[in-house]
Amino acid sequence: MALHESASAAALRADLASKGVRYALASFVDLHGVSKAKAVPLAHLGQMLQGSELFTGAALDGVPQEVSDDEVAAIPDPDSATVLPWQQDVVWMASDLHLHGQPFEACSRNILQRVRHQAASMGYRFNLGIETEFFVLRRDALGKPVPYSARDTLDKPAYDVRGLLDNLPWLDELVTAMNQLGWGVYSFDHEDGPGQFETDFDYAEVLTMADRLTFFKLMAKEIAHRHGLIATFMPKPFGDRTGSGAHYNMSLADLQSGTNLFLGPDRAPGTVSTLARQFMAGVLRHAPAICAVIAPTVNSYKRLVAQGSMSGFTWAPVFICYGNNNRTNMLRIPSAGGRVECRAADISCNPYLGAAMILAAGLEGIREQLDPGEPNLVNAYTLTPEQRAERGLRLLPRTLGEAVDAFAADPLSKTVFGDAMYDSFVTYKRNEWDSYHCAVSDWEQARYLEFF
Repeated sequence: MALHESASAAALRADLASKGVRYALASFVDLHGVSKAKAVPLAHLGQMLQGSELFTGAALDGVPQEVSDDEVAAIPDPDSATVLPWQQDVVWMASDLHLHGQPFEACSRNILQRVRHQAASMGYRFNLGIETEFFVLRRDALGKPVPYSARDTLDKPAYDVRGLLDNLPWLDELVTAMNQLGWGVYSFDHEDGPGQFETDFDYAEVLTMADRLTFFKLMAKEIAHRHGLIATFMPKPFGDRTGSGAHYNMSLADLQSGTNLFLGPDRAPGTVSTLARQFMAGVLRHAPAICAVIAPTVNSYKRLVAQGSMSGFTWAPVFICYGNNNRTNMLRIPSAGGRVECRAADISCNPYLGAAMILAAGLEGIREQLDPGEPNLVNAYTLTPEQRAERGLRLLPRTLGEAVDAFAADPLSKTVFGDAMYDSFVTYKRNEWDSYHCAVSDWEQARYLEFF
C-alpha cells in the first residue's frame, strides 16, 4: 500500500485488484485528441491519483511548453476508470493536467471543464451523443488499404447486410465491449463507403462523452489490430467515397431536474425550444471558427464537399444554416425533436476542444438571446449561387487554411482556449497547412508530369 493513500484510493485499488487489474494508465490527450499515458503498477495507484506521474509537454504535438519548462502532472479522474476490455489487467483513467499545483490552462480536458462550469453557472448541463463513423481496412499484397471483405464492393454500400456480416467478428468484439462498459449501443451498421462503419450509443454528460469517444478510438484501433486490421479515423481516406463524420447530437438539461430544455412546444416532433434556437444561433455565428476545431485536418475539407463520391452526394454539410431532417445543413433538427445535431464535425476531432467551442458559442447565443433566422428546408446542394445568396446561405470554410484564419480572427477562440493553447493551435495548424502545400501529390504528377 502506498504511503498517504486515501481511503477512497485504497478502496478503488482493492476493487481493481479483485478484477485482476495489475497496471493503471494515467491518460490525457494531445492537440489531436490522441491518448497518451504513463503506466504504473496498481500498488502505486494512490500516488498516481495525487499526480505523481509527470510529463514533458514539449514532447507532444500542440502542447504549449518549451523543453526548459517544468513538467505537467496528470491527475486521473477516478470516475473515468475503465478496465481495458481487450486487456483486462490494465485500467485506463482520463486525467486533467496540472502545473505547479494548478489546472494547466492548455490541457484539452481542462478547457472543456471551464466551459462546463460556465454552463453550470447558468443552470445547464450539456448532454452530448457522438456518432462514430470510421473505416476498418486491411492491406492487400501490394500494401494498399482495402476493405476486409472481398464482397464489400458496392457503389452504394450503405446498410449492406453482406458487408456487415462479413465484418461481424471484429464488430461483435467491439460492440460487446462497449455494452460491457455500460455505453448502451443501440445500433451499428455498414456506412456509405466500402469498409466504413458506424456505432450509435447512449448520450451522456459532455465530459463523460468526450472521455468515451477518446477511449473508443483507442479501443477500436486495438481490437481491429487483434484481427489483423486497421481502424482509421482519417476523415476521408478515399477521394471517391464518403468521409467519416462524428455528428454531435446536443441538448441542454436543467442542472437540477435533468429536464431536457431543448424540447419544443408540446414536445411536437421536429421542433425545439426557444432556448435551443438561441443556442443554434450562437453556433452559427461562430461556425467558421468552430469548423477549424471540429474539422481539424487538411483532409477534413475533402469530406466537406457537396459531391465527389461514387454514391452521389457526400451527405456532408457545406452550408452555415440549420433546418429539419435536411442533411445539407450544418445544424439539423431530427424528426424526433428535443436535440440539435451538428453534422460538420468529423471523426478526427479532439472531442474536448470541439465540445468546448460549440458549448461556449451556444451559451453566448443564449445570453444574447440570438435568433437563428428562418430554417433551410430545401436540398441546398442543388441551389445555384444566386439562390443561395437569396436565402442567405453561407459556405463553411473550404480549406483548413481558411478555417484556421477564421479561428484566429474570432475572439471566442482565445476566450475558450486561453492564450497559450490558442497560439499553439493556430501555429500548429498553419504549419500543417503550409506543409501540405509543399507536398507533391499523385494527382499533380498524373496531371502535369507529361503535360508540359
